[in-house]
Amino acid sequence: MTSRYRSSESTDSADTLSPRRRTVVKAAAATAVLAGPLVAALPARAAADSPAFLHGVASGDPLPDGILLWTRVTPTAEAIPGSGLGPDTPVDWIVARDKALTDIVAKGTVTATAAFDHTVKADVRGLRPATDYWFRFSAGGTDSPAARTRTAPAPDAAVADLRFGVVSCANWEAGYFSAYRHLAARGDLTAWLHLGDYIYEYGTGAYGTRDTVVRPHVPAHEIVTLADYRTRHGRYKTDPDLQALHATAPVIAIWDDHEFANDAWSGGAENHTEGAEGTWAARQAAAKQAYFEWMPVRTATAGTTYRRLRFGKLADLSLLDLRSFRSQQVSVGNGSVDDPDRTLTGRAQLDWLKAGLKASDTTWRLIGNSVMISPFAIGSLTADLLGPLAELLGLPKEGLAFNTDQWDGYTDDRRELLAHLRSNAIRNTVFLTGDIHMAWANDVPVDAGTYPLSASAATEFVVTSVTSDNLDDLVKTPEGAISAVAAPIIRAANRHVHWVDTDRHGYGVLDITADRAQMDYYVLSDRTKPNATSSWARSYRTRSGTQKVERTYDPV
Repeated sequence: MTSRYRSSESTDSADTLSPRRRTVVKAAAATAVLAGPLVAALPARAAADSPAFLHGVASGDPLPDGILLWTRVTPTAEAIPGSGLGPDTPVDWIVARDKALTDIVAKGTVTATAAFDHTVKADVRGLRPATDYWFRFSAGGTDSPAARTRTAPAPDAAVADLRFGVVSCANWEAGYFSAYRHLAARGDLTAWLHLGDYIYEYGTGAYGTRDTVVRPHVPAHEIVTLADYRTRHGRYKTDPDLQALHATAPVIAIWDDHEFANDAWSGGAENHTEGAEGTWAARQAAAKQAYFEWMPVRTATAGTTYRRLRFGKLADLSLLDLRSFRSQQVSVGNGSVDDPDRTLTGRAQLDWLKAGLKASDTTWRLIGNSVMISPFAIGSLTADLLGPLAELLGLPKEGLAFNTDQWDGYTDDRRELLAHLRSNAIRNTVFLTGDIHMAWANDVPVDAGTYPLSASAATEFVVTSVTSDNLDDLVKTPEGAISAVAAPIIRAANRHVHWVDTDRHGYGVLDITADRAQMDYYVLSDRTKPNATSSWARSYRTRSGTQKVERTYDPV
C-alpha cells in the first residue's frame, strides 16, 4: 500500500460481511509539456475552478468485501497532468448505499501529491458482497461527480448470472469512444473488462494509414517520458464517454503493448530506439508508473497486471500480463517460434496460471488475455488483401502463417498450457482477447492441423477495436466488404474459427450462466461521429462441458 492510501472507516457491521510503429521522438523538455496547446486541451474550467475533478472518477478490481476507487484532482490551474506542479491536497471520499449519498457506509481521506500526478486511490474494504454502492470524492469545497460501483459476489455464493462489457484498442485519434457510452447506458454490467491498448503511444498522425486525424493526441509527439505518459493518460480521461462508463461500473483492466510501445517485450519494443528515445528500462518504468497512477488497478506482483478475481461459484477470472516477461518476437519462418527457451508469459506467470486453473472450483474459468491464443494461418488471400492484413497483424508483407506477437510466436507456452488443460480435465476455460482490431469466435484446438478430428481444449472470444483501424480502414473500402471476401478464406485455413469480422468497430457483452458463456458482439455505425449508434451483430456461446463454440441467433 502506497503512502497515498489511508485506511477506510467503515460503518457496515463486520459480522454481516464476508471476511477478509515508428517515429523518432525529440524528447520534450518539461516546459514544453506545459505549453499552451496542452492547457487549451483541458476543459476551460481548469483555470476558473480550483481544485477541480476534470478527469472523472472510476472504480476497479471488485472484491466481495471491497472496491478500489480512483480520481485525479487538479488543485491549481497549472497542476495539469504531467506538469509535476501543484500542492499536496487532501481528498475526502465517501461510499454510500444510495445514489443521493445519504446512507454512508465508508469514508476516508487520501492526499493527492505531484509525486503521483495528483491521482489518488482508496482501497475500500468492509463492504457487502454483490452490492451496488455509490461514491464521491471532495477537495477544497468541490465535489466530484457521484458514481456507481459494485462489489463481487461472496466466494461461496451460488451466482445465477454475470455480465461483463468487453473492450480493447481505443485510439483517441481514430474516432470517438461511443462504444463506452453504449456500454454505460446498459446499466446491467457486473463489471467491464479492458483487454489492453487503453491508450496509444504514437505521435499525432503516426499510427495507421488514415488520411484524417479525427481528434489529435496530446502531447502531439510520441510519448516517451513519465510526463508524456501522464499527459496522454490525462487526455484520455477527459473523454466524456469513457468517464461515463467509469462512473457506471468497475473496470478490470490489463495492459497490452500500446500502453508502452508497439510490440513491446521484456527488453524493448518495435517502436523504441535506444539512444534516440533513452533506455527501454526507463521508458517501461515510466509507462508502468503512469498506468498504475491513472488506472483503478491494484498493483500486482512485481508491478505487473497479472492477478485473479473470483465471482462466487460461477466464475473466476485470471488476468494476464503478456508484455513484461516475454521474449523478443522472432521473424516468421525461422523455427524459433517453437523454441522452449522463449516465453510469452514468463515461467512464474505460467506456473501461477496453471496452478490457478487446476485448483479452480468455479463453473467457468475466464482468462483475460491480451493477444490471440488460437492458431492463425492467413490462407490464400489475394494480393490486395494480403498486404493490408499483414500490416494490421504485424506480419511480414509476404504473409506467412504466423503472427509472432501472438501466442503463435510462442508455441511452447501454448502447448504446455493446453496440455495442462487436457491432462487435468479442466473444462469451461474461456479466453477473452483483444489486440487485433477484429472480432473472432474460436475453438482453441490442441492440434490445429488435425482439427476438428482432434480435441478442443478451450474456447476464445476476441473483441474488435473501439476505434483503432481494422481491415476496411486500411484498404479504404465500404464496411463489411472485406469480411465478405476474407472471412471464408480465413475460416477455410483455420477450421477452429467459427466467425471473424475484419471490418467493424464495437464491443462485446459476455453473459455467463451455469449452462453457457455467451458473447454478444455489438458494432458502431461510424467511429468518426460522436453520436454513433450501436447495433447487435452476432452472438456465439460455449455450452458447459463442450469446449466448443456455437452460434446463437439472439443476444441475451
